[in-house]
Amino acid sequence: MVNNRYKVNLSRQLAECEANYWRLSKLLPNAPVTVGDEWQFAISSGDRHWRTRLLVTESSRYTVTVQLSQLDNMARDSQPWKAPQLTVRLYVDAQLAEVLAWEHHRRLQPRYAYPNRAMYQQDEKAQLNRFLGEWLGLCLEKGHSLEPVW
Repeated sequence: MVNNRYKVNLSRQLAECEANYWRLSKLLPNAPVTVGDEWQFAISSGDRHWRTRLLVTESSRYTVTVQLSQLDNMARDSQPWKAPQLTVRLYVDAQLAEVLAWEHHRRLQPRYAYPNRAMYQQDEKAQLNRFLGEWLGLCLEKGHSLEPVW
């Protein structure tokens, strides 16, 4: 009998979380952040445009929790669709950032048995952290400020 159970690749997971920390830190100011701080910027790719918001929801000495959300699609002829929203915790001392929740799904496990009641993939948490990395990469590559820069 072959054991096909998913095994968490901890070194890959930590590398992704470390890269996400550095990507996210480029989008946040160097000054200490406080609860309620918010930054918005636009992303443009071809004829598609949308706004992204970073909102600090918790801040302590060693951790910062931000909500990353896509607010709207700014194209006039676009169809409405559900925009993604992630809750991300930055561990300042360890220099890691991981997805804590998306939409109303919380307490992500490192691995899930499959099939399961919620129909999560076996590597759901790893997939969400990769998605965060892709989203932050797009923000850094195609993003621009909504505020005038002097």
